[in-house]
Amino acid sequence: MVAFIKSLFRPKLARTVSVQPFGRHFDIRGSETILESALNNQVPFPHNCTVGTCGACKCRLVSGRVKAITDFGYTLSKQEIEAGYILACQAVPLDEETTIEIVSSGINAPPPETFTGKISRTEALTHDIMRVELKLDRPLQFVAGQYANIKHAAVERSRSYSFADAPEQKGSDKITFMIRKVPGGEFTEALFAGSLTDLSFDIESPHGDFYLRTSTAPMICIAGGSGLAPLLSILEDARKKRVERSCTVLFGARTTADLYALDQIATIGQGWKGHFNFIPILSHEPEDSPWAGARGLVTESIIPSLNREPHDKAEMYMCGPPGMIDRAIEVATQHGLGLEQIHYDKFTDQSTAAPR
Repeated sequence: MVAFIKSLFRPKLARTVSVQPFGRHFDIRGSETILESALNNQVPFPHNCTVGTCGACKCRLVSGRVKAITDFGYTLSKQEIEAGYILACQAVPLDEETTIEIVSSGINAPPPETFTGKISRTEALTHDIMRVELKLDRPLQFVAGQYANIKHAAVERSRSYSFADAPEQKGSDKITFMIRKVPGGEFTEALFAGSLTDLSFDIESPHGDFYLRTSTAPMICIAGGSGLAPLLSILEDARKKRVERSCTVLFGARTTADLYALDQIATIGQGWKGHFNFIPILSHEPEDSPWAGARGLVTESIIPSLNREPHDKAEMYMCGPPGMIDRAIEVATQHGLGLEQIHYDKFTDQSTAAPR
């Protein structure tokens, strides 16, 4: 008993974190996460949401052990976790010395700024996906594939939505998103009811490191639901820049009523410099419908697409719900793709985000 009481007053061992490649190190105080302590010590650590959903603070654990405040698996894939990746915003070091490595994405994007905007146009694309255009107070520059955080005073927290259009060289004061209605969602229920039209929004952007890498490798793009938006931005931007690469786009939807932007995809395909193949795949189309296209889960079409490309060169670009992304990474890595060849953006909402 005496030994136990003495242990309560024994000085706790200092915990030090070293950050590569910056060569910086700092001490962790109390229950601070790696990200919190890094920012308090002026370490330029990439981050955005700070709650474990965006993945911006993903880094590799080189040595030491950490405790996860929330499961890394809500944002990272099983394969990434097995390779030693963690989320700095959710990681508390357990050992005296911990070393992490920030792996640069290589994106060359302008720093985030705060803009003011209002909804200028909306268009229903399906029963639960809407194209939303916002008019900003000044031009915004971003890299195709990135996203913006949108907030207004009537809603407690911001929402993140990917740009659906290609960026303009000098920026644009009109930005477009494709937003899916989340049943019971405070923001999207109001949006689809038309009650946000006259409100002013704060838009913080650009964010994200999902973008088209410089390469001649064949592209396999996979989208589910509103996850088509950032891929359209990337593909339209690549078409304008005359990027010459083989490209296969797999678009997973439930029924024909859930397909959208088909004319836009056709235009991209017609102007694509190289082979372009678009394959919509329906998972719940009635058997007696006249649909003659592919059926099943979109992830079931990954292997046939990979079989047509050399595994040491193909790259995968994916956007959509966490279950689709996780299964796609599992299939791709089992079929020979390395994690460095796979780029994705998980679309989470209140039904799929980590519990708080």
